[in-house]
Amino acid sequence: MNGIFMDWPRWAVFTAMLGAVLLISIAADFLLIKVIKRIARQTGMFFFESFIRHCRKSLRLVILLIIFSTALPLFSIPLPFNASIERFMSSFFIIAVAWLLIKITFVLEDLILNRYKTDSEDNLHARKIYTQVQFLKKAAIIVMGIVASGTILMTFESFRRLGTSILASAGIAGIVIGLAAQRYIGTLLAGLQIAITQPIRIDDVVLVEKEYGRIEEITLTYVVVRIWDLRRLVLPITYFTETPFQNWTRITADMMGTVFLYVDYTVPVQEVREELNRILKNSPNWDHNVSGLLVTNATEHTMELRALVSASDSPTLWNLRCEVREKLIEFIRENYPDSFPKVRAELLGMGNKKDAFSESEMDE
Repeated sequence: MNGIFMDWPRWAVFTAMLGAVLLISIAADFLLIKVIKRIARQTGMFFFESFIRHCRKSLRLVILLIIFSTALPLFSIPLPFNASIERFMSSFFIIAVAWLLIKITFVLEDLILNRYKTDSEDNLHARKIYTQVQFLKKAAIIVMGIVASGTILMTFESFRRLGTSILASAGIAGIVIGLAAQRYIGTLLAGLQIAITQPIRIDDVVLVEKEYGRIEEITLTYVVVRIWDLRRLVLPITYFTETPFQNWTRITADMMGTVFLYVDYTVPVQEVREELNRILKNSPNWDHNVSGLLVTNATEHTMELRALVSASDSPTLWNLRCEVREKLIEFIRENYPDSFPKVRAELLGMGNKKDAFSESEMDE
């Protein structure tokens, strides 16, 4: 090797060897990715497809650093610079490996979620798994970032001595940091509690702060609720461990709802009840579980009818309630138009008033 580059300038030798390292790295990355793609085509395994999609860039960087570290002695770099370059390469390699491990968590997430589809009708178990995987992935990314940062600092002697000094005087500092981080640690513990006990899950239908929506995202510190009109309500994760709220899909997505009608006493309740049954039988929104119509209240002017219906989930129930309300009103209007609410009054002494009115007109 020295004989080949003996007459070359130092910068030309360095450039040529650096170019060779880059070419070897590109070739190794190309061959490795090609082998993985071929295995993916032959086996049909989802793992390899996800691995290529998420890890290709980070894997390419790891390969480059391995080849460059292996070829570093061939560059004949002076000793002081060589030590600095090796320390820099070690730190950069730790970052690359941490990046690759973080991307592998995305691959594991894809593998798990590929088995559990949340777009099906009965997706309760899938949403449980999805919520846990999301939380564990975020926690793993934070842990790997902290470990990588600590490992990089430990490669520098000055930081190692600084760490020892800090640990020696960590009594008061630990108390101060603990008090300052108390709320943040409580938030993380609340996130861990939600991931384990799961009072909420991804895609749960909830009623919070008098707003109806679905759980769109659960992070370590906050929860995003997608409201029905596409607004986003962002709440701290501790809200769901400290504040009462309604979860409409905690056990199952099936729901019951009511439709109230206020009509006159002359309406035939039995015929309205039969019409409700006809509406439900012809409606694709009804789940064939619950139906009924009862007189639930009576005032001096109106009678209250309550129709009880059920559907497979809350959006379908909303459509069903609107459909039932509209068609029952149409049925009463077409068949019993006099049965809508009216005010009755008895007029007394009308004849005397009429005579008095007539006399006053005659005087005029």
